[in-house]
Amino acid sequence: MSITNHYQEQILILMNKTFRIDWITVVIYFLLVTAGILNIFSSTYDIESSTYINYDSLAFKQFAFFIFSLISGVFVLMAPSKFFRKFSSLIYLFSIMLLIGLFAFGNTVYGHKSWYTFFGISIQPTEIAKFATNLAIAKLLSEIQINLKKIKSLSQVFLIIVIPVILTLMQPDFGSALIFLSFIFVLFREGLNPNFLFFLALSLILAIFALLKPILYVSVFLTGFFGCFYFILKKIYKKVSIFPLLTVFIASCAYVYSINHVYNDLLSQRHKDRIDIFLGKETDIMGVGYNLNQSIIAIGSGGLSGKGYLQGTQTKGRFVPRQHTDYIFSSIGEEWGFYGTSTIIILFATLILRILFRAEQQKNVFGRSYAYGTASLIFMHFFINVGMSIGLVPTIGIPLPFISYGGSSMFTFTTLVFVYINIDANRLNETRI
Repeated sequence: MSITNHYQEQILILMNKTFRIDWITVVIYFLLVTAGILNIFSSTYDIESSTYINYDSLAFKQFAFFIFSLISGVFVLMAPSKFFRKFSSLIYLFSIMLLIGLFAFGNTVYGHKSWYTFFGISIQPTEIAKFATNLAIAKLLSEIQINLKKIKSLSQVFLIIVIPVILTLMQPDFGSALIFLSFIFVLFREGLNPNFLFFLALSLILAIFALLKPILYVSVFLTGFFGCFYFILKKIYKKVSIFPLLTVFIASCAYVYSINHVYNDLLSQRHKDRIDIFLGKETDIMGVGYNLNQSIIAIGSGGLSGKGYLQGTQTKGRFVPRQHTDYIFSSIGEEWGFYGTSTIIILFATLILRILFRAEQQKNVFGRSYAYGTASLIFMHFFINVGMSIGLVPTIGIPLPFISYGGSSMFTFTTLVFVYINIDANRLNETRI
């Protein structure tokens, strides 16, 4: 084959891939990024400034992050789809090394040793680890011998998730560690026993109970509960082995003590205060609860149609701290109102459902699992960020994908989505594995 024919063949392949691209996802991506840059500009713009164009502004920096991420995304689209499966393990190991390196070379920001800084540019490797973990899980689930109904296979998958979770908790960054639990949705799709959902619900209830009551009180309660449960079973079935129940009891006590340890020894005081407010243990609207209270005021003041772009009094008065990052949704609510927030919610819902719909059309487990992981990560970020802006979940510092300010977040979610688009565009050429 001549060089000319080779290039012509490559051009034809690229054109065919272009026609198969999920353009609905691409359009939603651009709409969300545009909304983000506009609202970052609004939440950080100095109304007394004489110019709208400021190359040192956060909005301009976010635009630069977007351009860099978009260029990277184009290269991702041009790569063979098999590349991501082939090198997923190396990408995962690289992300783990970045997380470990933080303890020696990381910088502390907002109480978390979660950042590298190079030439004035900050990089948060936890964001990269989310993408890498998604790839690694998809790769493992696509192995022929993997069966999530077997303890060995399940342990392997959980190990992939647990390692970055532990390293993230040690920073300590509880919010980012929580995001990794979103991969549970992927496991359910690929055959995880539905009883685990019941187990997760009980674990959540027990965790809340452990946070609300003293550890000794919870221990006494568990002892009494399992003791009564054992005697009831013995009364009904006469012969009942105590060892399975004893194992569950010991595991429950260990779980409660681990929750207590994470809360008292690993979480920063500001995170503990926010959890206390969410659980109703504190009501300090002028102190710890100030951010949340101001966010709710800003969203509520927007009404149906909002106060207008650059016209938000809470936004312009800087009443909501870190509004361009954690509380960007409050800026949208105040200036764009119910119509604006509903539009953002609809865009995210459409994006997530679109990815899930296309996931079911994948011809192999790797493509389907990766797509489910992508949708799960976006959903978890979206749910927590919007939820903490309106008081449904504790404030734990989770960015709103494509909208909140941050180069690491923009790059990671752009790469996450564009890898999905690449895999989806090539699904007709993939084998059923």
